Amino acid sequence: MANRVIRNVALFGESHRASINEFAHSLSQYRLMTTSKRVQDRSSKKRVHDLEIATEKWKIASKVLFFMEILKQEPEQIIPIRSLDQYRRQINLPKPHKISDFIRKSPKLFELYKDHRGVLWCGMTKEAEELMQEEERIIDEYGEKVAEHVTRMLMMSVDKRLKLDKIAHFRRDFGLPIDFRTNWVHKYPQHFRVVKSEDEIEYLELVSWNPSWAITELEKKVLGVSESTDHTPGLLSLSFPVKFPPNYKKVYRYAGKIDHFQKRSYMSPYADAWGLKAGSQEFDKRAVAVMHELLSFTIEKRLVTDHLTHFRREFVMPQKLMRLLLKHFGIFYVSERGKRFSVFLSEAYEASELIEKCPLVLWKERVQGLIGYRGRKKKIGTFDDLSDREDEDLFGSDSDDNSVHVEPEHQETISGLEDDSLTDNSEMEIGEVCRAYKDIETS
Repeated sequence: MANRVIRNVALFGESHRASINEFAHSLSQYRLMTTSKRVQDRSSKKRVHDLEIATEKWKIASKVLFFMEILKQEPEQIIPIRSLDQYRRQINLPKPHKISDFIRKSPKLFELYKDHRGVLWCGMTKEAEELMQEEERIIDEYGEKVAEHVTRMLMMSVDKRLKLDKIAHFRRDFGLPIDFRTNWVHKYPQHFRVVKSEDEIEYLELVSWNPSWAITELEKKVLGVSESTDHTPGLLSLSFPVKFPPNYKKVYRYAGKIDHFQKRSYMSPYADAWGLKAGSQEFDKRAVAVMHELLSFTIEKRLVTDHLTHFRREFVMPQKLMRLLLKHFGIFYVSERGKRFSVFLSEAYEASELIEKCPLVLWKERVQGLIGYRGRKKKIGTFDDLSDREDEDLFGSDSDDNSVHVEPEHQETISGLEDDSLTDNSEMEIGEVCRAYKDIETS
């Protein structure tokens, strides 16, 4: 039908070509939206109930913490409610919902009052202010470990440097302070330094290679290796921990393929990967190793998926990154709650709880306990088997690209927070997941 409409419009001549193009674009957007909805419906059959609970648990907490950081940056730690209206998109609170109503839901953390002119102001309670001070102390104590993780990211990158704008995406996930860009990055000159390119783009650059840090978290866990001053990264033959839901019956059916994947050797994330051919099994397994390492660095062992896409070129990962994550279900789990998607390191969770909780996670749980707002009760779908066609392609080669390249992403900062982890505009929204599922089913 669409083709017939376009042919009829074309009869009006050259002057209407712009209209045709605009119509075709609108039609493609419509198709994308309808296909995306089907993908969400289909993907709900493969949800891991416990990890969906873990995702849902922090959705409101993330918004509350965002406001607490905004207030912390204010000179008097108070702000007019109308000034918070500019952050509606960041917390996904559309009109006509009132920000003041959202704030009122957590009276143990926020206070509201009117001045003599009738302007409504928001501030933090004494308990909330003390919590923010405690977080600052924890982040300061955790700084050396975070500096190690950031340095290891630089060591994994092909150019041994990363854009500061891109590292900003990992700020909350890694436990970096709000002022990491202005102050924190200069505190560890023995590890990295800030440099500017000719076009004035700021990069964080590796200062010196540390052999003892070129050991993956998996090597430490499986082999018991901690530090080695003469370690040279190369081929690894370690199996990745795999955790399936208890009612996932097909794990026995595909045990042979899983075993074949696990026994395949791969390059360490810290080894030079330029010699690997994109689309090869070795290339893809190394990409799995890189993602495993990055997730191991995070405080909650999970990341928003589009944050990973920012680093396709720097870490030599496949263009079809979502496809890789979906296919290696068991090592990773992709949660599809809302417009943005999170990827979990499956081994790090027991049911919906993180097994090893660092002080920052324990701190977040304390904040969570003081939040009055719980949101609407939502039915979370239970796990069901993947489709046969999707399982048939498990643990094979996941990337059919002949070259590795990165699509340009949108860079943005939010009131100095240097993070977009709450925004809705992402590179890997429902449309990309739709294409990833389609690739799996047709391959």
